[in-house]
Amino acid sequence: MEPLIVSGSLDSLGKIGQYIMSAGKEAGLEKKASYKLRLAVDEIATNIITHGYDEAGLAGNISIQAEINEQNLTVYIEDTAIPYDPTQAEMVTEETLQQALEKRPMGGLGVYLAKDSVDQFMYKRVGDKNRNILVVNRVG
Repeated sequence: MEPLIVSGSLDSLGKIGQYIMSAGKEAGLEKKASYKLRLAVDEIATNIITHGYDEAGLAGNISIQAEINEQNLTVYIEDTAIPYDPTQAEMVTEETLQQALEKRPMGGLGVYLAKDSVDQFMYKRVGDKNRNILVVNRVG
């Protein structure tokens, strides 16, 4: 699929979601898998926009590229925000999720949801860009 390039603002989340759902349909994913992928991409994009751009006083774009092959659908999310590797983030645990809301530590749930919603989740720093790679298997 052609890449989608949008501004790093919360207003872009709708376009990103539409792109991901189109990619899921083109890849023949079941609806549940497509919605889980959309959730994962939405969480990562929201973190990029909120923490990588807004809180850092930066502006920039987000590039989304979907690639489909026989085995899987791979989504590449690239940005020029501050370097951040979500694979190194402290993961929310099942024990934490069982705690009352007021006792849970802040943060980490979005990354947990993203990682839990796809078959593979990877990160690479490429030059001045963050590249998040999300993979959903097309078969079993």
